[in-house]
Amino acid sequence: MAARIAMPEGTILRIPTPVLVTGRIRTQGVSTVAEQLVVTLAIVFVSAGVLSLIANHFELSPIPFYIIAGLVAGRFETVTQGEIITLAQWGIAFLVFVFAIRIDFGDLESVLRDAEVAAFTQLIVVAPIAFAVGYAFGELFGFDQQIRNAVYFSAAVVLSSSLVGGVVLGSEIRENLVHGRLASSVHFFDDLIAIALLLILSTEVVTADAIAAQIGYGVLFVVAGLVLYRHGFPILVRLADGDGELVLVGAISILITFIAAAEYVGLSIVVGAFAAGVAIRSDGTQALEVQNGIDSITDFFVAIFFVTVGALVALPSAQVLLIAVTLTALVLVLNPLVHVLSFIYEGYDARTAFLAGSSLNQVSEFALIIAIQGLLMEPQTIAPAMFDAIILAAAATMLLTFLGRRIENRVYETVVTRLFRGQRTRKVDDRSSVADLSDHIVVVGYGRIGRRVVEQLEERDHPYVVLENDPVLWDELDAECRNYVLGDAVSTYPWSKAQISDAALICSTVDHRPVSETILELSTDADIICRSESAEDAGELLEAGATHVAVPNVLAGEQLIGIVDALAAGKTDPETLEREQREYFQALERYGFATRDERV
Repeated sequence: MAARIAMPEGTILRIPTPVLVTGRIRTQGVSTVAEQLVVTLAIVFVSAGVLSLIANHFELSPIPFYIIAGLVAGRFETVTQGEIITLAQWGIAFLVFVFAIRIDFGDLESVLRDAEVAAFTQLIVVAPIAFAVGYAFGELFGFDQQIRNAVYFSAAVVLSSSLVGGVVLGSEIRENLVHGRLASSVHFFDDLIAIALLLILSTEVVTADAIAAQIGYGVLFVVAGLVLYRHGFPILVRLADGDGELVLVGAISILITFIAAAEYVGLSIVVGAFAAGVAIRSDGTQALEVQNGIDSITDFFVAIFFVTVGALVALPSAQVLLIAVTLTALVLVLNPLVHVLSFIYEGYDARTAFLAGSSLNQVSEFALIIAIQGLLMEPQTIAPAMFDAIILAAAATMLLTFLGRRIENRVYETVVTRLFRGQRTRKVDDRSSVADLSDHIVVVGYGRIGRRVVEQLEERDHPYVVLENDPVLWDELDAECRNYVLGDAVSTYPWSKAQISDAALICSTVDHRPVSETILELSTDADIICRSESAEDAGELLEAGATHVAVPNVLAGEQLIGIVDALAAGKTDPETLEREQREYFQALERYGFATRDERV
């Protein structure tokens, strides 16, 4: 049975009991609520399942279809706003936990300064504009607590979504592309700002003591997470003695403990989830089982989050539509523009700046949590029209982000290149060291395979230059390579810096289709070796002009066949084979198979 609560401006919010209100749970009608949640989950996942099948059939991202599924599910009478809000809170909490796990503090250092410049510039430029617009809407429509509503509006404009950005830039982040690093660093900075804002706005009465207490609790949670990251989690791994399931159970226990503690002190469960994610180490083989286990259930919560965003969208009134359109315009236009200009000012090329900025143009999940917190407070501190507008803008910007990925290259070629005609090369020049070369080999990527290629070239005293995009490897490149260029392999200037016109061979160790396509489009007479994960893609690359395409699965199969043949023919023995493989893995650890800390 749902309770109907009258709200200002004639809006009705239906919240089933029990209801989460500032850390406390009402316990009336538990069995009825459980049944309603089961029905809601059934509707949500049936809708999501049907539409995700359609997305899979057309080889499209399922995320926009999850949002559309939410729009469909939200029209059912049995799906109440209160149940959707509860699901949204837990979905966001788990995904924030996953995002915090994947934070590599060592890797962030290399680009965090530039990201800080962009993030601070956005706060200084965009936040006051957004606050003024939000306050004007409060005056125009007569909202109560106009300052708070202006803050809610400003948070929705300024904060970008680490969840959507992580999905959009998944491959770029895994391949350590510069724009992926920059965007991840801005997301991390935005999330810290969002947590501080969430702590401040969760106070029912805004006083210095109340704010200090909330921030103090938040800092305490993060510090506790860092202590566990440094000392507690390694002990857990050691006690598990190689049992990955025990490590995973321990990680989930840490999450539940932090969430329960946040509930107990009256903080948002998202703050507890973020601190729990910080506590889980993401570097080294000790975290591999945790990440594999978490990844296996992440898709479940991704579906919940995006479906609940769609389900919370209501048929907008004129004032909701006006606020939402204005908010969307600021997020899609003003935010990327400020970020792009900031990155270019820091010396990044226009393409890197554009790709990083265009992935920061959606309403953050933290803005949704902040708005939900305002809706659940007693009395409510967010106007219903403002809440609905933020939800509508979040759904719109998330949808447009995924649709925009299909045309971003066209936008860059037709718009950005005309606005920024001159080459911005300072960042590449400052981080590169190349002598005069001819008949050299360009090695793309300085990961595990790239290091072994360089080792062989060093032994043969053959000229080479390494083209690497990961700024984290700058110090290693400078110490270990004769010639190197640190820049984005899909941009033109790093190739010019690598003197591609005089190269004899390009050897790409990177399995990233845009990089391979860029190499094949270069004006060069050099032979080209690429890498691909599938035979189908390898065939397409060969047709496009590649001299050879390495497919790791095929090569591994051929190697295994050769080993079996050698054992059967008596050309080797098990002891020799075991010794050679141990030596091989020791070499791999020197060239990237181990963690970065162990390598250094």
